[in-house]
Amino acid sequence: MNPGYELPQDEAAYSFGFLDEYAKREVRRCILKAISIPGYQTPYASREMPMGRGFGTGGLQVTLSLIGPDDALKVIDQGSDDSVNAVSLRQFVELTCPGIDTTESTQQATLIQSRHRIPETPLTEAQVLVLQVPYPDPLVLVEPSEARRKVMHGEGDYSRLLTKLYEDLVHFDEITISHRYPTRINGHYVIDPSPIPRYDVPLLHQSKALVLLGAGREKKIYAVPPYTKAEPLVFDDVPFRTEDFTDTKGQRHTCARCGAADSFLDEIIPSEEASGAQKTWQCSDSDYCNQQLAQRKRLTAEENA
Repeated sequence: MNPGYELPQDEAAYSFGFLDEYAKREVRRCILKAISIPGYQTPYASREMPMGRGFGTGGLQVTLSLIGPDDALKVIDQGSDDSVNAVSLRQFVELTCPGIDTTESTQQATLIQSRHRIPETPLTEAQVLVLQVPYPDPLVLVEPSEARRKVMHGEGDYSRLLTKLYEDLVHFDEITISHRYPTRINGHYVIDPSPIPRYDVPLLHQSKALVLLGAGREKKIYAVPPYTKAEPLVFDDVPFRTEDFTDTKGQRHTCARCGAADSFLDEIIPSEEASGAQKTWQCSDSDYCNQQLAQRKRLTAEENA
């Protein structure tokens, strides 16, 4: 940069939300098309962002195109509000959208951008969930040609993908896909639901909130509108199974911090220096964990009163 150059001090010199108004209108038009055709991968002109592709540029462009001065934004990564990715994206939005509110509360947020998780707290009709997506097309596992994949999606031909799942059953006695589980939307298009765990896939079904998925590198946007059927791709005689967090005795692990037994858990392995320490489990969703911990403390206080 020229040492004599000074950034303009007038806020009006900047476009609210970093993207120019034309770019935001183009993204919004693509979002409307994606909502009109649930699960359809709508191409859009993905812009260059001041971060590497793969660090959430697709979800960020969707968020910046929708956010307004009255919104409250929540950004999470793997369920946590405090991870590097979540903090960096939140700070970027705060810098480019002066005056907006940010929050760590799922209930208070109107716009939620997430990487790899859907919040545990049930979402409402007044909320929009934006998921960051690295690879939007589940058919890439079985078909390298994008032109051919478009034809397969249009015809609803997912036989080769089902064959891939069947091969898993033959070799391993179960489907081994742990995340990005292929999900059929509204009885037609099969989507990659972003790298959310299988535990979160049922949360897409009949969701009250609008779910938008943005892939910046692949230049695609697709959507799961509110109250839309979202079903994992399975066989009639092999039910879909999510993570159950049970031990060898059949007992479900609970969160070591808040005691929750109904959430997605992260396995915490102690460092080598902590000799004799046992591995523990903790809620992936930091806000949900804080809610449960506060409720637990409140009940304890009431019992002791």
